[in-house]
Amino acid sequence: MGPVRTPVVVLSSIDPVERDAVVLGLLVDSPRVVALRHDIHDDEDGGSLRRVVADASGVVEDETVPLEHACLSCAVREDAVPTLARLAADGRWDAIVLALPVSAESLPVVRALGWAMRPGEPLVRLRLADAVATVDLATFEDDLLGDDLLVERGHALTEDDRRAVGEALAAQVAHADLVLVTGDRRDHPVASDLLDHARAADGRRQDGRYGAALADLVAHEHRPATAERRLDPAHVRPVPGAPTEHGVWSLDLRTPRPFHPERLLHGVHRLGDGRLRSRGRFWVPSRPDTLCVWDGAGGQLSIGAAGPWGTRLPDTRVVVVGTGDEAPALQDAFEDLVLSAAEMRAGLAPWLGRPDVLAPWLGERTSA
Repeated sequence: MGPVRTPVVVLSSIDPVERDAVVLGLLVDSPRVVALRHDIHDDEDGGSLRRVVADASGVVEDETVPLEHACLSCAVREDAVPTLARLAADGRWDAIVLALPVSAESLPVVRALGWAMRPGEPLVRLRLADAVATVDLATFEDDLLGDDLLVERGHALTEDDRRAVGEALAAQVAHADLVLVTGDRRDHPVASDLLDHARAADGRRQDGRYGAALADLVAHEHRPATAERRLDPAHVRPVPGAPTEHGVWSLDLRTPRPFHPERLLHGVHRLGDGRLRSRGRFWVPSRPDTLCVWDGAGGQLSIGAAGPWGTRLPDTRVVVVGTGDEAPALQDAFEDLVLSAAEMRAGLAPWLGRPDVLAPWLGERTSA
């Protein structure tokens, strides 16, 4: 049996009040837990990071350090890793809560920490416990489906961070092992059901901000490969058994056929506009080797290329979550935007040499 490794819980949120309330609750209930909280501030000199370390006795450290680049990956590399190593070596604490900057996505942080916890690396004395996201049912529906930008709420991580609130929130709840929920589902039934459609199918939900004890959070081991698969468009699917009695639905748009590039270019709004959460993958006949990614939330839609398909056959699958009456129109739009049966019978040869109208979205195609 190897040495005991100190567990690290990673906490993400789009609301500083929710984040700090969860941290405070864990510190009050668990005297031998320490919290490391980061906040990033962007400015003309490249940005700064405020590091606050606290336990049940109060603030242990409160320091602001400059960053060459005000970005989350830099913060992890330049400050969080050495600070976590220091806290683990101190011996006063049995667990660490890493509270991320508001709106920061947990996946890149967890990925970086996982690498630093390998044998021979600086965090070898630590292990990843739960990745946790916090949500408030009173605001969740508007936060996920509305069109507010993080910069409008003062929560952008950098000066050029143009993400929507819903984009950050969707990534947090879909990656989390556990979602801590504020608010009563009986008071916010639509938001509650919407959360169950948007969170990880293999994740857990705890109603009540203070309902999860630290012992429960550290009893689990975060598995980075499993969590990354939750956000991988190659594995997108509706959440099985998500409730629909309050009008929330998931529409699984699926076909082996590709999108028609020109029709997609001019008709993408038919699938991407509105108060919807959508995520998936697709291909186009002008570049059949490229796995293309579809990700929409908060009134924004991101389309890009994610590399080759590899050994799997290309297909098109977009899962859309909504609360209104858009499903029939979305189904019709999807059928209009993919190649028809007749177009498929013509094969891919007619697409050779045609102008690539999706290059602004997907980048330049390869010679292959």
